[in-house]
Amino acid sequence: MGVLVRSVALGLAAGGRSAVAVAVPVHAATRGHHGPAARALRGLTTVAVLGEMVTDKLPATPSRLVPVQIGGRIVAGATGAAALAVVDRRGPGAVLVAVLAGGAGAFAGSVGGASWRQWAAEQGPDVLRPDVRAALVEDALVLVTARTLAHGR
Repeated sequence: MGVLVRSVALGLAAGGRSAVAVAVPVHAATRGHHGPAARALRGLTTVAVLGEMVTDKLPATPSRLVPVQIGGRIVAGATGAAALAVVDRRGPGAVLVAVLAGGAGAFAGSVGGASWRQWAAEQGPDVLRPDVRAALVEDALVLVTARTLAHGR
């Protein structure tokens, strides 16, 4: 997968769960390393992603489209994509492409995820709140994307 595709994919995932923007490059960089520092880094980033997945479903969690939230996701997507390009030993031009693509992907992922959740919320009651069901689907998509990117496939 090329740097552009990986960066957009990481940005899209970060638009859904911003912690994956840190977790993916960390997991990619520590792949094959089994020391305590590598395990600790992987563990911390995994906990961050799981924590975000839980807090995302709380009713008090603000919309990802408020300026602070979407700005943070764009920065996370751009930074994570740049870090992934560096881990992949790409040159400065590729890192710049990664920054732009990761940021754009995060914006698109944020807007797309919010639209998806809004649509689901309008579908009516169920055992789970419809927006929580949509969030669980979004979690699965983000995790599959993150795992694929972290393993370089």
